[in-house]
Formats: sequence, C-alpha cells, structure tokens
Amino acid sequence: MISVASPLPHAHHQHKRSVATNIGTRGITYSPYSSTGDCKTTSEVASDVAELADYDLIRLYGVDCNQVANVFSAKADGQKLFLGIYYVSDIQGAVDTISSAVDGVWDDIDTVSVGNELVNSGEATVDQISGYIDTARTALTAAGYTGSVVSVDTHVAILANTGLCDLSDYIAFNAHAYWDGNTLPEDAGKWLLGNMQAVSSACGGKRVMCVESGWPTQGDDDGVAVPSTANQKTALSSIADVCGNDTIAFNAFNDLWKDPGTYGVEQYWGIY
Repeated sequence: MISVASPLPHAHHQHKRSVATNIGTRGITYSPYSSTGDCKTTSEVASDVAELADYDLIRLYGVDCNQVANVFSAKADGQKLFLGIYYVSDIQGAVDTISSAVDGVWDDIDTVSVGNELVNSGEATVDQISGYIDTARTALTAAGYTGSVVSVDTHVAILANTGLCDLSDYIAFNAHAYWDGNTLPEDAGKWLLGNMQAVSSACGGKRVMCVESGWPTQGDDDGVAVPSTANQKTALSSIADVCGNDTIAFNAFNDLWKDPGTYGVEQYWGIY
C-alpha cells in the first residue's frame, strides 16, 4: 500500500498573464534555461513560474543560474519547492546557495534531493550515495532545514539496488512510460502505479513518490510509444487520474538546449 501525502490546498493568484491549469499532478518540474542553454533572467523565470501557480510543488534540479532565489521569490503563496543538489562534488556550496535563497523560510521547502539518477547512469554506487546524503543532511541541518532529504534514481535502479531504500526519508524516483516501449499513453497511469507499488514493496512499504514522469511531443517512436502532443495529453491525464497526488510531471517547458538524445525526444517533454 502506498501512503498518499494529503495534498496541500491549491494556491490561486492573479497574474498578468493567464495561469495554466494544473494537469492534475501534485507538482511539475522546471528548468531555468533558454533555448541556447543560457540562464533565463529573473523576470523570465518569474513569468514562467506564474504559469505554474496551480501546482503544490515545483521541482528544480540544481542551484545554478540563481534559480532557487528566482523561483522562490516568484512562486505562489502556499506553493512549495522540491530542490535538487545536482553536483555532488560541491554539496556544501549548494546548501549555502539554497540557504541564502530561502533566507530562513525553510517551511516552503518540501524536499531536498541529492544527485539525480547517479546509480542508474553508473556514476555512483549505493555506498557513495549514502555518503552524499550524509554530507547533505549534516549541512542542511546546520543551515536550519528539518525537512525530507532523498536521493533520486530510476525505478529500475532502485529495484536492482534496494540498499538505496534505507538512505532517503521517502523513496523518490523517476519513471517514464514512454521509455518502457510497451505501454500506450492511455495506460501510462496504470504502468506508473505498478512501478510505484513495486518500488514501495521492494523498500519495505516505505512511502514513494514519482518525482519525474511525462511523455514527449516530438521525436521517434519507442515501440508502441509514439511522441505527439495528443499522446502527451492522454498519458498525463492517465497519470493524473491514477496516481497524480504522488507524481511530479516532467517538464514545464521544452528543453531546446539539450542534446536530442536517444530517439530524438530529449528536448520535447514540455507541457506548456
């Protein structure tokens, strides 16, 4: 059984441009880069974040580009951030940046993650992740943070390395039905729930949350998984219906700065 965190009340605010409607997930991911890979300006970030005011959570991956301070100041009242320490080579530096950005208002930070898919990519072992988490916890506690600290990996990596289960306050994982290659968009929610249950079971019933799940709008087919705007809408609707309260959708906007990657889909996961 998955313990579902009770959703926070949605914040509704007046903005100068229309606020996009929440697609039905607890949160959404956001990256502060222009199509060329440059840092978006404070005002560009504020404009983007205004479109995301209807989500309980916004997930960030790193601390570069002044993104924590920019998103923190632009977010809606009651909205919380899921922050990321991307570069594990400078955990203290990242914590210092986060601490400066939140300026003591730690209640608005839901979770801090350390690393992203490092076991899945072969860049770190479970033991190394354990060390990173310990370092981060110590630094975050010293800075005044008492919330959740997690590592983030794929469901595949966690199922194959259950030692990861013990390291995090709850289990946070990335999973995309598109990459399964055997799942139609209308079954994305059922597929994701099955993986949530598998991960929770492998981790002794610990609370789990999928912190990245979406569907690309352009690129090549992966088996029966076909990128298109219509299929993205179908997949996200399925995810929202089945397990939206425990999912952060990926990604707010297209990442045109990325390498096209396998099947040429990496740039085209944007929802808005």
